[in-house]
Amino acid sequence: MKIAMTSLYLPGGSKIGVGYQVHHMANQMVIRGHDVTVFSQCEAGEEPLYRLERILPRRRLRTFGFAWDLRRIDLSGFDVLHAHGDDWFLWRTRRPRHIHTYHGSCFAECKYQSTARDRLRMLGLAACEYGSVNLCDESVAVSESTRSYLPKVRHVIPNGVDLNKFYPGLHKSPKPAILFVGTLRGRKRGAMLIRAFREKILKSVPEAVLWAVCEEPISGSNIRWFGRAPADVLADLYRKAWVFCLPSSYEGFGIPYIEAMASGVAVVATPNDGAIEVLNRGTCGLLVPEERLGAGIVQVLKDAPLRHYLEGVGLEQAKKYGWDRVCSAYEKLYEGQVVSSSRRPFVGADR
Repeated sequence: MKIAMTSLYLPGGSKIGVGYQVHHMANQMVIRGHDVTVFSQCEAGEEPLYRLERILPRRRLRTFGFAWDLRRIDLSGFDVLHAHGDDWFLWRTRRPRHIHTYHGSCFAECKYQSTARDRLRMLGLAACEYGSVNLCDESVAVSESTRSYLPKVRHVIPNGVDLNKFYPGLHKSPKPAILFVGTLRGRKRGAMLIRAFREKILKSVPEAVLWAVCEEPISGSNIRWFGRAPADVLADLYRKAWVFCLPSSYEGFGIPYIEAMASGVAVVATPNDGAIEVLNRGTCGLLVPEERLGAGIVQVLKDAPLRHYLEGVGLEQAKKYGWDRVCSAYEKLYEGQVVSSSRRPFVGADR
């Protein structure tokens, strides 16, 4: 099957999680025998198996410009168009069977923007999202929480994780290690974790270390900064960490949570939409309010039975998100085999 995927983001040019998900999904579809071309403004990233067609970014209105420039692409030679956003202006264009995946809600994210300009931008994107549901043949949300903001979306298929790359290791770090993957500012709230580490965690666990995988440089006592770590380094950090913490204010899904669980590390998170769903309302990881973030991490670091329990239940939970199941569900949508609405996590997937 010839598949066209569209995504503003890819790992070679952006740290946005959607880009990584598209990159890995496209690779997995190639492995399964499909012919995949990705249209993006970014470079592909590490080891792409698919073809990349770059659309050069505009100086202004980058997101809306990319969506408009997609109108110039002749997609009629493909069997499927799988859009990961930015397909809002494709009305009255020749295109094949059209699938749209919503990786989150711009309306929900709007509530967590710090400036009026950013809130206005997200509201504009939210309007485009609502309109795009009527444009595609099949609409998919990556979580039930995302679908709650887009009630016309028909299906839920979660994001995937490569269980051959993210798996438990034999040895943990000799020192209690907390891993963070994200950004210091914005909705990922890495700065809040750093503050809790300095003010709360080190006082109770002086030997604890914080590993920060983020673009913004950071230094300090017992803190190690890894920048944008390569995939193999990141996977190794997951395996060796004692606790993974991503205290986001909003996640449409939260890919790092399943990467951490698949790697056998206990997860501590604040109760955002994605974490609540992926961690099964706190049964597969510890959900704590932001004022108790430091105390929650200290609890997991000091309580070995609790930590090992969270590692075990998280590992079982992560198995639900393997790429085989995710890709099988999408293939059935590509082929038009799923025609009825479903609120099961995997539409058309084998259980």
